[in-house]
Amino acid sequence: MFSYDPYAELATLRDFLPLELTSPDFDPDGALPLFAWSADRGGEDRSPALQWSTPPAGTKSIAISCFDPDAPTGSGFWHWAAYNLPAATTSLASGAGDLAALPAGATVLPNESRTERFIGAAPPEGTGVHRYFFVVDALDVPTLDIARGSTPAVLGFNRHFHSLARGVLMGTADPSER
Repeated sequence: MFSYDPYAELATLRDFLPLELTSPDFDPDGALPLFAWSADRGGEDRSPALQWSTPPAGTKSIAISCFDPDAPTGSGFWHWAAYNLPAATTSLASGAGDLAALPAGATVLPNESRTERFIGAAPPEGTGVHRYFFVVDALDVPTLDIARGSTPAVLGFNRHFHSLARGVLMGTADPSER
């Protein structure tokens, strides 16, 4: 059904220890819950709850993101990117995509809509089922020095070189269902 997995490609460049990443709100490779869709498409723009296994020794911070590689842009669509979460963080409640709901010290970058928060799925009609990759990285640095207002891709570049472990959980959204 889908041929390109950007996180599998990144794993060919560098080994990451595995983090088990799950959500009580959707099954791996399953449909995102309605609340994780865009408000414009009947949802709430609310991030799903996420939980992950204990990061390895040496973890000093956590980064998290949500990316749709199937958006008809040629470069995908970033729905959420946050970093500098405390190393002891192993879960986020539903709705943690807003900075106020994240642990103290966290930073949220602007998504594709240029808002510093999670924005829900809104795949356009005629573009097929979209995949939403939720990714958590355990980093070997307490903070990433990224300029305010940078893109999530800048975070992805920086976290790649500091990741000790990575967990990936993919959900889907079918535009024909909304």
